[in-house]
Amino acid sequence: MSEPRAPDGDLSQFSMLELFRMEAESQTQSLTDCLLSVERHADPAALEAMMRAAHSIKGAAAIVGLDVIVQLSHGMEDAFIAAQHGLLKLSPNRVDVLLAGVDLIVQCSHLQESGLQEWLATQGDTIRRTMDAIRGIAFLPEPVAASPAPAPLPPATFTPPATFTPPATFAPPAPVAPVAHAAAVPEPAPEPAAPADTPAPRGKPVVQSDRLLSLAGEARIAAHQMQPLIQAMQRHKRHQAALFTALDELQEAIGRSGDPALREKVAQVVHRGQPLKQFILAHLVDMEQYERRLLNVTQGLVDEVLVLRMRPFRDGVHHFPRMVRDLSRSLGKDVRLEIRGEDTLVDRDILARIESPLNHMLRNAVDHGIEAPDARARAGKAPHGTIVLEARHRAGMLNIEIRDDGGGVDPERIRAAVVARRMAAQAMADTMSHAELMQFLFLPAFSLKNEVTEISGRGVGLDIVHDTIRDQNGTVRLESVPGHGFHTHITLPLTQSIVRSLVVDIGGEAYALPIVKVERVLQLPRVAVHTLESKQFFEFEGENVGLVSAAQVLELGEMMPQELLPVIVVGTGAHRYGLVVDAIRGEHSLAVHSIDPVFGKLRDISAAALLNNGEPVLILDVSDLLMSIDKLLAEGGLHQLARGGNAARRRMKRILVVDDSLTVREMERKLLSGRGFEVDIAVDGMDGWNAARSGDYDLVITDVDMPRMDGIELVNLIKKDPHLHTLPVMIVSYKDRPEDRARGLAAGADYYLTKGSFHDETLLDAVADLIGDAFR
Repeated sequence: MSEPRAPDGDLSQFSMLELFRMEAESQTQSLTDCLLSVERHADPAALEAMMRAAHSIKGAAAIVGLDVIVQLSHGMEDAFIAAQHGLLKLSPNRVDVLLAGVDLIVQCSHLQESGLQEWLATQGDTIRRTMDAIRGIAFLPEPVAASPAPAPLPPATFTPPATFTPPATFAPPAPVAPVAHAAAVPEPAPEPAAPADTPAPRGKPVVQSDRLLSLAGEARIAAHQMQPLIQAMQRHKRHQAALFTALDELQEAIGRSGDPALREKVAQVVHRGQPLKQFILAHLVDMEQYERRLLNVTQGLVDEVLVLRMRPFRDGVHHFPRMVRDLSRSLGKDVRLEIRGEDTLVDRDILARIESPLNHMLRNAVDHGIEAPDARARAGKAPHGTIVLEARHRAGMLNIEIRDDGGGVDPERIRAAVVARRMAAQAMADTMSHAELMQFLFLPAFSLKNEVTEISGRGVGLDIVHDTIRDQNGTVRLESVPGHGFHTHITLPLTQSIVRSLVVDIGGEAYALPIVKVERVLQLPRVAVHTLESKQFFEFEGENVGLVSAAQVLELGEMMPQELLPVIVVGTGAHRYGLVVDAIRGEHSLAVHSIDPVFGKLRDISAAALLNNGEPVLILDVSDLLMSIDKLLAEGGLHQLARGGNAARRRMKRILVVDDSLTVREMERKLLSGRGFEVDIAVDGMDGWNAARSGDYDLVITDVDMPRMDGIELVNLIKKDPHLHTLPVMIVSYKDRPEDRARGLAAGADYYLTKGSFHDETLLDAVADLIGDAFR
């Protein structure tokens, strides 16, 4: 994948040869695209574009003294002009010759002066053959014969270029790996290019963008540090409001006593306190507005830095149409590649790393999938096969699909191969679903190809695809309909710099799992857990899924028993497990920080990050995690998760929620259950009073306005009861008037929270203030 081209506005830093190389790169890509287009159908616009591209290359090469390129581009330009005048048809064999000329231009444009003589010595025969082929392109028969047939007379208006003579001097820029020549020109194989999956050198701009992203992430975290301060100010505001309410009550009481001196003193205290109230209100609003502006700016900064790292999908796949065309020609097939979603933006690192997997899939599609023309004719298909490579964004992820209209894969052939290789017994293989059978194609050395070729059939390819996509926190899924084609679905994060993750608590620490690796999140009742041969499982989508403690897998000790087990379903097929965690915090976008290489590869850990509050979090390597689970299963050392209910109840704190609104009850119950509390509900004050007397609760949360018995009466009864008077009670009400708050606090309520200012963290903070965390 090429580096970004120089901006048009500032070219002074580049030499003439560097400018020529950039222009040649652009123009040769245009030539390749247009040649592939006119090979399929005549396109006057494409012919005009090719003529201009060849003319531009010729002129630019003449300026920098690259005579080899001047002569090559001149011959190609004459061929395009002849085609424009209807004197030459650009058939596949002629396109082969012209593509060979494009390849030589690319190779030559990337040479340095020091390597010129050696290149001319090794490629001189190839250059002469290519020039002769371009010069005689009008006489080239269709198809190419082993011994050239007598050529027809050349058109009178088509003048071949002069005989090629290598230049005496040459000074092009830095070398790159040569591009493979077209099959039409017989020649020795060029030196192999660097492997497609080898990452490109990380240049200074890339390192700088990484540093910018790190700083932008830290700025965002710093902006989020305002939230705890604002929450503390809000709590101070509530306490201040309670103080002023008490002062108002004191002023009323003194007023009734008739003591003028006391009345004057308390009036002065109330008067002096008014500015304090206004100060808190004004500055709290200012702080909230400042926080919003700061968050918007820092998030915008992160987004802009990410945009700098993004490249259009076309930058990583522009060479695939040529590869598919040349490969299909060598196999005697006619295959066309359609690329869709070329403008879809992809992280530059991901784009570089998925180039090799996509190359594998396309080569497999040409070799394995698309049938020969005669076979397609017998099947009633068009003589040419079609492969579609499409990229698009969906649900915050990058989706890449590769589909062809070839013969597909017969699942019965996979089933037979599985049995023949003794990977499964016949009885077990017969019960495997289509999706399960397709997974065998990802195994190393598993191939349905009988013969071994240079292209495929060695059992190498799909396992590399699977491993590479997995290493990028992605997933790959295969589908096939025999006789109608093969379909590959690849899902990847948009960027490896910011990862959408599910943050959970395990052993009292925060951990994150990439969202793309999470299949389902659920709350599992303990009664739904079953045990068989010391292994625990639960039913999920009609299958029994193993249940494993995340704390045990990570060697963090035993988890705290709960009535509802927070479960993260990960993995697929036989390697799908339910990972039990302490609590689920929610989804976060995390700026990824690599772990210092001095620590080596940490088992089950892939990277680290910081939460918005600055808390460090380790990002789990789900693939490693699945292997660790398999090892625990093999050793038979899994802990039991579902123990006796009484032990769990004794350790969990219980809360009674009393509210006549179903919506409010359920919202509060889910919030508190998610934090690990055991929650019971009551539909009104009377129901709550009966529950409070018969249960062992750590906290009661009640509404005020309810039928049969309101919340104030309930608080009075609880506080007057000799067995319940120490039980904390929180009132959550829509009433925010001072007199309503005063009634609640006078009845003995320990906390008064208004629903008007209510949000998730407000309730949870208030509960934590009263009774602490969820466990005794």
